[in-house]
Amino acid sequence: MYALCILQLLPVQKLRYINKLTMVSQTHIRKQNKTSLLYLSLYTPKMAYNYRFAILLVLLSATVGFSSAALVQKKPPVLTLKGNITLNLIWYGKFTPIQRSVIVDFIRSISSVAAAKGPTVASWWKTTEKYKQGVSTLVVGKQLLLENYPLGKSLKSPYLRTLSSKLNGGGARSITVVLTAKDVAVEGLCMNRCGTHGSKSRSVNSGAYVWVGNSETQCPGYCAWPFHQPIYGPQTPPLVAPNGDVGVDGMIINLATLLVNTVTNPSQEAVSACTGIFGSGAYPGYAGRVLVDKTSGASYNALGLAGRKYLLPALWDPQTSTCKTLV
Repeated sequence: MYALCILQLLPVQKLRYINKLTMVSQTHIRKQNKTSLLYLSLYTPKMAYNYRFAILLVLLSATVGFSSAALVQKKPPVLTLKGNITLNLIWYGKFTPIQRSVIVDFIRSISSVAAAKGPTVASWWKTTEKYKQGVSTLVVGKQLLLENYPLGKSLKSPYLRTLSSKLNGGGARSITVVLTAKDVAVEGLCMNRCGTHGSKSRSVNSGAYVWVGNSETQCPGYCAWPFHQPIYGPQTPPLVAPNGDVGVDGMIINLATLLVNTVTNPSQEAVSACTGIFGSGAYPGYAGRVLVDKTSGASYNALGLAGRKYLLPALWDPQTSTCKTLV
């Protein structure tokens, strides 16, 4: 005997997700008086328990929503980022020239065509071309040094967007990256995020912004793993940072994550789906099989400009539906 359940619909765009949860074979949507109703046909009493559990999940998702990985707090408005994208950099706090060069070289390596023996930063980025936005080329634009902490050393979330507005260049096809030094506390840092991304304003024409913090002295086990022992989980030995700086090499991982997620958004959070995976055979607490520099013992999986080595997270490959690693 069939049972019929009528649910107050959450936004209509949630339907596809609901269908996956409940495995409904027949779903009919009817709009009336601006209220959408979802009719779920349940086939047998034996399946009722499973459906009731699925329905509970649906209702919970309507109330609190499903959060993505810790790095990304919320998705920005729909941005069209393809072609040549200008990356403006704001350095908030004190960074050494070497620290700045490690990060700038990473960004320049993304679109480099220089040949290298082994996996490269550019080949890692190439996976983003499989998403619907197509080819995206990153070009370093303006840079601003704010070493005098104009907003103090404790920043609330709204300050990040305010800082990003200090540099304008590239319009809708631009990303302003705000990088905060190790002695700058940012709301949410180490608690539930290591960085974030979003739109610079309510208008998508203003471009996007990304924020990443240096966690070296605040929470390296949370935001700079696997270069530091994790704050929870299996306590495996940390890897040696490829550029000799736990904080900055950790920033590279988070910056890489957020740049890809910004460009591929709203396709999906392309790196957050593969959190903690850096090489083949990875599992919780183990980064996977990566390359090791014979001289320094540093771990890496990608080569960059100026002889740089980087450890980059796996990317979700939409064609194979797997987390793609370089090694």
